[in-house]
Amino acid sequence: MTPIRCLAVTSEIYPIIKTGGLADVAGAMPIALKAHDVDTRSLVPGYPDVIKTLASASVVLRLPDFFGGSVRILAGTCGDLEVLAVDAPHLFYRHGNPYTAPDGRDWPDNGMRFAALSLIAARIGQGAIPSFVPDIIHAHDWQAGLTPAYLHYTNQPRPGTVLTIHNMAYQGQFAAEMLSAFNLPPESFSIHGVEYYGAIGFLKAGVQFADRITTVSSTYAKEIQSDEGGMGLAGLLRERSGVLSGIINGIDTTVWSPETDPHIACGYNATNLTFRTVNKPALQRRFNLDPDPDAMLLGVISRLSWQKGLDLLLECIPTILDQGIQLALLGTGDANLQERFLAAAHAHPGRISAVIGYDEGLAHLIQAGSDALVVPSRFEPCGLTQLCALRYGSIPIVARVGGLEDTVVDIDDAGDDEGVGTGVKFAPGFSDHLAAALRRTNQAFQDKSQWRRLQLNGMSTNVSWDRRAGEYAALYRDILAARQQ
Repeated sequence: MTPIRCLAVTSEIYPIIKTGGLADVAGAMPIALKAHDVDTRSLVPGYPDVIKTLASASVVLRLPDFFGGSVRILAGTCGDLEVLAVDAPHLFYRHGNPYTAPDGRDWPDNGMRFAALSLIAARIGQGAIPSFVPDIIHAHDWQAGLTPAYLHYTNQPRPGTVLTIHNMAYQGQFAAEMLSAFNLPPESFSIHGVEYYGAIGFLKAGVQFADRITTVSSTYAKEIQSDEGGMGLAGLLRERSGVLSGIINGIDTTVWSPETDPHIACGYNATNLTFRTVNKPALQRRFNLDPDPDAMLLGVISRLSWQKGLDLLLECIPTILDQGIQLALLGTGDANLQERFLAAAHAHPGRISAVIGYDEGLAHLIQAGSDALVVPSRFEPCGLTQLCALRYGSIPIVARVGGLEDTVVDIDDAGDDEGVGTGVKFAPGFSDHLAAALRRTNQAFQDKSQWRRLQLNGMSTNVSWDRRAGEYAALYRDILAARQQ
């Protein structure tokens, strides 16, 4: 099998810089692709943590006057990842969140920053680094969305292109007056180009020009072709449905391994699941919850936002209390939601607790110590926390949307006789449906044999990148074969 050279373009990558699931995917996929003869370099912005990680990297390309400053492309490694960093201090050397200023607002020059990332990716695709000329460029989300457009408008030999949409809610829209500053030609500003409701649409450009479009679950691929789910791009996605597909995400099962996890109180696997019980009291102590082994402990690891449906969970506090359930929440986001969860914790000490922020180690302990993990999203392209929950034997309670629908088998859908259920699902968007799911889960929790079966079913589910990486490799080869015809 002929090896494939792939340039992955991403605005964040685990373990160097992470704000969400995109980083986990961008960090795990290149490693998994190696088993399928795909050699990947990941092009990332030169944030401070990236430059620090690649301190001994070599300079493989210099751009002396590029988007207002001097730029170097650095080549280095981070563990098993091969990384190309855009060392552009005027664009990326800013501490903190990669997208927002200290006041919480988007950096005003985000358009320039990520247009630069995309244009550099296009130039590498056309041979700017002779030692690595990619066969495929894989652009992730709006931050890399202009890459296929730049390749299209240069009208030169180019690699194949893939755009993966991780979340339609974030599209990257900027003023039409920026067209020239983005190095886009005048003719690109049209409905069949980068124009999007009178502005420049980065994600729209990728959808328009990529050879293939993927998103992170098959159900979400269908949802985004609806007027509601497409969020303004449904018509174009329906037009390009022949090149649109869904490939479910995986997780790095070496990072997320209950047997070897350094962040949890006691390691375990499916054959010694009794050791898992050591983690529940450790989690209760960490969250100052009552040391009650008989109370179902519900975990939440989430961005606090309307999309994630955490307001619905707040409406279910009476059900949680009535059912004798405990709640341990880790998350950050909307200030109002943060305040309401802290208020609930203050009103019900020992029963409800909230940690505002993000702590990677604590997220692991929640997966290992919680009995169930709830993901009540209104929409969810894929979701990774429910995959981790399956891996760790925490029963996922999820809304029937996107990748949540695709990755969890409801105990009632499966049927008790079949015994193949892995979690509990409910119709999205309504607190009474979530409340019913909580009651149903707590009822199952009281039946220890059924609960153990659910745990073992979940832990036997393949949530790794092995099969998913093979699907991406096959997609790359299909693109290359089509381009040779």
